[in-house]
Amino acid sequence: MFGLLDTLKMGAGLAGGLILYHLYAVSIGYPSAARQARAGYVILAEKTTAEARAAEMERQRNAAAEAGEEHRKRLKAAEAAEQAARDTLETEIQSYELQLSEKNRACAVTAADRQWLLRH
Repeated sequence: MFGLLDTLKMGAGLAGGLILYHLYAVSIGYPSAARQARAGYVILAEKTTAEARAAEMERQRNAAAEAGEEHRKRLKAAEAAEQAARDTLETEIQSYELQLSEKNRACAVTAADRQWLLRH
C-alpha cells in the first residue's frame, strides 16, 4: 500500500505542519491563553464596574443624607427665628398695652386683631 518513502514523507509533512502550527501559535499568542486572558479580563472589568456603581450609590446616599441633615438644620433655624419674631411682637404688644394703661387709655386691639398681626 504505502512504501517506506511515502511513510517518511507523510511523517515529515506531519512534523512540518506541527512546527508551522507551533510557530503560528507563538507568533499570535496561544489562542487558549488569549481566551483565558479575555475571560479573566471580563470578570475583572465586571468586578470593577460593580465596585464603581457601589461607590457611586454610596456617594449619592451620603450626599442625600447630608442634604437632609442640612435641610433639618435650616428648618430648625427658621422655626427658631419665627418663634423669636413672635416673642418680640408679643413683647411689643404688651409694652404698648402697658403704655396705654399708664396713660389711662384703652387698647383698641382685639384678640382677632392680634391673630391677624401674628399671621401677617
